[in-house]
Amino acid sequence: MGLKRGEDAWLNQPRSRLAMPLLIVAALASALLVLYAAGSLPLAAGFAAAVLTAAALMVWYQRLYPPDVVNRDATPDWTVARAAADASTMAIAVTDRAGKLVCASDLFGEWFPGYPTPPAITADEALSASLASVARAAWRDGEARHEGMVQGALRLDVDVTRTGRTEEYLLWRFTPVRLPSALDDVHRFLTGEAGRQLGEAGIMAVMIGGEGRIRAANGAFLLRAAGRIDANITGRDFAAHMRVDDKGRLFLAREEQGGLPLHLLQVPLKRAAQPHGVQTSAQDGPMLLLLIDEPSGGGGTSALSYIETLLSLLPFGLAMADRDGRMLFANHAFARAAGIKGDKPSYPGDLVVREDQAAVADAVRRFAVGPQMSGDIAVRMRDNPDDPVALSLAGVRGLGEAAVLLSLKDNSEESMLKRQVAQATKMQAIGQLAGGVAHDFNNILTAIIGHCDLMMMRHTPGDSDYDDIQQVKSNSNRAAALTRQLLAFSRQQTLRPQILQLPDIVADVSTLLKRLLGENVKLDVTHGRNLGAVRADPGQMEQVIVNLAVNARDAMPEGGTLHIQTYAVPAAKVRDMRQQILPVADYSALRVSDTGLGIPPDILAKIFEPFFTTKELGKGTGLGLSTVYGIVKQSGGYIFAESELGRGASFVIYLPVHSGEAEQPAAPAALSARADTWGTGTILLVEDEDMVRAVAERALTRQGYKVLTANDGEQGLEVLAGGEEIDLLISDVVMPNMDGPAMVARARDTHPDLPVLFMSGYAEEQLRKSIDIANVAFLPKPFSVSQLAQAAREAMAQRPAAE
Repeated sequence: MGLKRGEDAWLNQPRSRLAMPLLIVAALASALLVLYAAGSLPLAAGFAAAVLTAAALMVWYQRLYPPDVVNRDATPDWTVARAAADASTMAIAVTDRAGKLVCASDLFGEWFPGYPTPPAITADEALSASLASVARAAWRDGEARHEGMVQGALRLDVDVTRTGRTEEYLLWRFTPVRLPSALDDVHRFLTGEAGRQLGEAGIMAVMIGGEGRIRAANGAFLLRAAGRIDANITGRDFAAHMRVDDKGRLFLAREEQGGLPLHLLQVPLKRAAQPHGVQTSAQDGPMLLLLIDEPSGGGGTSALSYIETLLSLLPFGLAMADRDGRMLFANHAFARAAGIKGDKPSYPGDLVVREDQAAVADAVRRFAVGPQMSGDIAVRMRDNPDDPVALSLAGVRGLGEAAVLLSLKDNSEESMLKRQVAQATKMQAIGQLAGGVAHDFNNILTAIIGHCDLMMMRHTPGDSDYDDIQQVKSNSNRAAALTRQLLAFSRQQTLRPQILQLPDIVADVSTLLKRLLGENVKLDVTHGRNLGAVRADPGQMEQVIVNLAVNARDAMPEGGTLHIQTYAVPAAKVRDMRQQILPVADYSALRVSDTGLGIPPDILAKIFEPFFTTKELGKGTGLGLSTVYGIVKQSGGYIFAESELGRGASFVIYLPVHSGEAEQPAAPAALSARADTWGTGTILLVEDEDMVRAVAERALTRQGYKVLTANDGEQGLEVLAGGEEIDLLISDVVMPNMDGPAMVARARDTHPDLPVLFMSGYAEEQLRKSIDIANVAFLPKPFSVSQLAQAAREAMAQRPAAE
């Protein structure tokens, strides 16, 4: 600093020495000009003297009050900057244009040992290259940022700013990112009201990471370890705040004299998953450390009471056992997870099934002696033997009788989710099986119904065989209804969705419901306002209401009331419901509830399974609710069951509000069908089932068509390439060798305008999603002779006229 000021003074000296001669010369020149102009020597001399006097006064004033010298090139006092950086929660470093580290905080040295110079602060070349790019951007733009840098157990955001009076420095700020994790609850526990209460009870609590650095601490530890309750020690090494004397006792490093020895209790918070039976050190993961002053008498009873007070406040289940395996303490969370409802059990083995008691007792004995270790064993609780849970054990020392810390997680919600996933998987497998069975059975029913139709064409109602044939066809139609239920459960039935209002459907089916319910059951129907229109099959929705009503009637053998309610559920209400399965949207809801016996909780989870029934043998197929479930899900809706024993049951159906344009309802098939099904032309029939192909060929031939047949797709292409003009292609969808869609795709290459009619036992909606072929018609199996003829005639009518 002094050198810079001397240089400035020296630079100012030539200006003072040159100023006086210049003023004298200027005064003489001015006097000569005045003498020449006025011709008076005294006037010229007086003017020169006045100029000289004014100049002398100015020089004297400058020497008396010299201007302040600003030292712009003075070296900064980095001690002040370093002190300010150490008070921050982030690591700070400063580099100059030459790439040298000129200042860094202590926290920077802890996170980056050896004080490396940014950007080369780690051995990761890719990270160094990224930081170098950030530095160049900061020199160019004034600031830059790099997010998500990983340094050990830390995750840091790096902010680089160009700074300084002439902006010749880069300021590097490394800010730790707080990621949400399961440890957040413990962090809030320590820094909140519960942590303050622990401090008042004399318990110091610290949460450290697996690397041994402090993540959170309560006020009692901050006050004694750092001297201030508002001290910021996050990220610092916990061991630096502790010391051990020659007797192995633990003290706070700041309390060098007169401090009491401390009891240290380690509570593992999180460990990496290990194979069954493998032990891991208690230091492997984040831990909650509890420090308690050892009483002057050296006993552990007082310390144990402190620990029991702490464990009763923690939100996760913890218990303690002595070396003999006896239970000493269990907090409320542990009791809830273990199913303890009365007195505390004598041994941990009393909580598990008989087969696991020996394993638990042996584990407690092993962890009670030897080094402090921790591990997990899988056990089955006595109250819930079907779902194994993980019992964590950790050896503790210095707490008197307490030798083992037990931890049990309340995984009831997790078990419920696992059961739901298993249930969904089972339902999906059964649905695929049911769909396959229904598809094959539909082929058989198609042949039976077709042959019945053909025989009825040769018999009149007066013939002796007519009634028998009619009975066979009637039973076949009942079997077809059963397959439709199977397809409804597996969500593979053919739906004819329309835009409709739920109150209209309820009104249409109310008359039928009154006859089904009988005199003992009262029907109560209410409708809400502002219901949105939904898109569903009206016939299938009527089936849903009928099935639910029949089940409700059977649940009220002594009579009761059946409530049917429709109401609007806006998206805001769905959001408030916090339902994990129901997406946020606008819905129209249908609630069907009764005042019957209710459904037991163990049965409530199984009611939508196919063939599950609680009715007597012969009084139920077990397909009623599974059919309801399949229709609702295939319509894009959701169904939930609610019940309490003795208070009835409720089924709530949510159908999404249709936002598209209104559609015109399709005319019933019976009304739109033409009376005349006769026609002319050549039809190629491709079907791998011989019985279906035979009855379809006979039916179409009787209607006046010429029919060519093929067993699979490859034969169908050969017939098509034979040269004969084909007016219509009728094909099954699923066939060996080459299926129907593959055959049609190749046939359209040579016959682009050929009409196609697919026959299938699967739903039309499912087929259209999997078949990317335009201008094709579908005929669901089983079908009658007249339905086949009608479908063929309508498909041929779609062919464009020849030019």
